[in-house]
Amino acid sequence: MTPKLLFYFIIGILILQFLLESILDFLNAKHFDDPIPKELKDVYNKEEYHKSQNYKKENSKFDFFSSLVSVILTIAFFFFKGFAYVDAFARQFSDNEIVLTLLFFGIILLASSLISLPFDYYHTFVIEEKYGFNKMDKKTFWLDKIKNAFLSILIGGILLSIIVWFYQKTGKNFWIYATVLVALFSVFMTLFYSSLIVPLFNKQTPLKDGELKQAISEFAKKTGFKLDNIYVIDGSKRSTKANAYFSGFGAKKRIVLFDTLIKDLNTNEIVAVLAHEIGHYKKKHVFINMLLSILLTGLTLYLLSLMVDNSILSEALSVKKPSFHIGLIAFGVLYTPISVITEMIMNLISRKMEYQADDFAKKHFNATDLISSLKKLSKNSLSNLTPHKTYVFFNYSHPTLFQRVKNLLQV
Repeated sequence: MTPKLLFYFIIGILILQFLLESILDFLNAKHFDDPIPKELKDVYNKEEYHKSQNYKKENSKFDFFSSLVSVILTIAFFFFKGFAYVDAFARQFSDNEIVLTLLFFGIILLASSLISLPFDYYHTFVIEEKYGFNKMDKKTFWLDKIKNAFLSILIGGILLSIIVWFYQKTGKNFWIYATVLVALFSVFMTLFYSSLIVPLFNKQTPLKDGELKQAISEFAKKTGFKLDNIYVIDGSKRSTKANAYFSGFGAKKRIVLFDTLIKDLNTNEIVAVLAHEIGHYKKKHVFINMLLSILLTGLTLYLLSLMVDNSILSEALSVKKPSFHIGLIAFGVLYTPISVITEMIMNLISRKMEYQADDFAKKHFNATDLISSLKKLSKNSLSNLTPHKTYVFFNYSHPTLFQRVKNLLQV
């Protein structure tokens, strides 16, 4: 394949990806006004349902516009040889491959962040504000951006530097060492994310003694789940939307409840949600997800190793000298069709795991409280109760509320 043909192939992938996402969004939007299944009739009253429809439609239009702007700017950047200009600019400061790679991606990510910033701001302070979700002030918004940028530079920069160093020392075999690096990093983040990263953004406090803590402890003891770390996070400083999550394993495992979850649900409903989360742990979903993620990363890095030093990739982006960073950019686009397939498979596995965790909660606690909690959480986030099945197949990591309720109601 000639560099010119490869260039147009890359442009074709970008356009097809945008069209696929747009078609899925269009199909989904066509079902916004569908009748609600009888099993979900009690989620919204008439006024709330009308509000949820407006929220879905406004978000759909916003997502399409932001995606359109993104794909137009990206294609323009390819056509006007943007990567070649950035590469030439970075080479004015250093010829060291590691420094060059960091400068190159630093410039690209800075430009990308600046373009997405107005969209993030509008979505937070206009759409989310309009529907009563946003509780974030402008100071928190900007501090979050700065902290995220700092973490991206620090963590991303270190990992990328080590991977480039592996490439320099081992050539095409770099993918083996890079996969081991990512695996170790994944284990580290699973163990320490809640204690090291989360405190930079949110305050976590141990759940106070009382009815809720006693109910959780009794359920954990009944299921043989040793649990010493139950925390409450101040999610309400940013949004009214509620959540709960499980992180870590062994002595580092902990359950984190959003304060909005405690506000929205009663004690039995919260225990039901935690029964679901404990179900994930009991079914070893945390370990399985980590293993699958590492294997997928290994596959991706292996494919990258086959192409990264290909001069045709560099020439397709109008860069004469092959380099790791240019090869990575071109590969990232060429990998898109594979990533679509792998994401579908991962979503399929994830949905199966959600059913298994629901079944655990139904067996060891009860289905009624879990159904009630799921309905309340859906209502309070104005969730879409009638998504298109094709959209669900491609994009949903969880079954729909209707599917989960049907499963929980089965004897």
